[in-house]
Amino acid sequence: MTLQKRNNVHIAGDGGATLILAHGFGCDQSMWRLLVPHFAKSFRVVTYDLTGAGQSDLGAYDHGRHASLWGHAADLNEIINEFAKGPVILVGHSVSAMICALATVQSPERIAALVMIGGSPCYVDKGDYTGGFSPDEVLQMLATIDDNYLGWAGTMAPVLMGAPGQPGLHEELLENFARTNAFIARHFARVIFLSDHRQDICGLSTPTLILQCPGDVVVPMGVGDYLHRVLPNSQLSIINNIGHYPQLSAPSACTAAMDVFFVERGFSDG
Repeated sequence: MTLQKRNNVHIAGDGGATLILAHGFGCDQSMWRLLVPHFAKSFRVVTYDLTGAGQSDLGAYDHGRHASLWGHAADLNEIINEFAKGPVILVGHSVSAMICALATVQSPERIAALVMIGGSPCYVDKGDYTGGFSPDEVLQMLATIDDNYLGWAGTMAPVLMGAPGQPGLHEELLENFARTNAFIARHFARVIFLSDHRQDICGLSTPTLILQCPGDVVVPMGVGDYLHRVLPNSQLSIINNIGHYPQLSAPSACTAAMDVFFVERGFSDG
């Protein structure tokens, strides 16, 4: 089985640096459809489906290897080795923000920069850290996903997407959730919401852009502040948006912030 088949890898553009886009839970690479045309003008853009998601080879999803985000990070590094050329910039949304960060921890010499969109190292409130959910709330959510994944998806899609006045995006997210293998989704949800990668990424010095939305119901503003504080070479950019998917509901704001970051870091001439 090739990596292209395993993760349904696609390439657009032929720039000197490689931009790899990694999607979040319950979705696939179609989440990047509004950003790819913009960045393909300047970069070699690689999109893929996480193992177990989208049109990836579902048989490659391993409950041992993928019992933590480290397994997905290893998958990403394999994709980098196979498909990337020149400097590599990883762009991760939601859980993939941490997958990209962990991939960088595994191979720091290969990754030139990171972009985290709605990322969180820990979703549970612990001590003076506000992750957004109490332990009981996380357990209740996981139980709901276990009992009725599609019912959970139908209820949560409009809440997670936000995007008032753009009902088509709610439907698009729900369709993504519905296409996801429910058995894998249940397992992956546990991996995500029970993980704590704060110590793993603390002090990571790779240049990092943190994109945060004040209207994100999954990742509170305090998480973006926390990431900015513990990542010494980071900058925090606030996207004026309601919802967890600004790459769909506020694509122009996302590309504008990323363009500035790339120009400042010398990856693009604008």
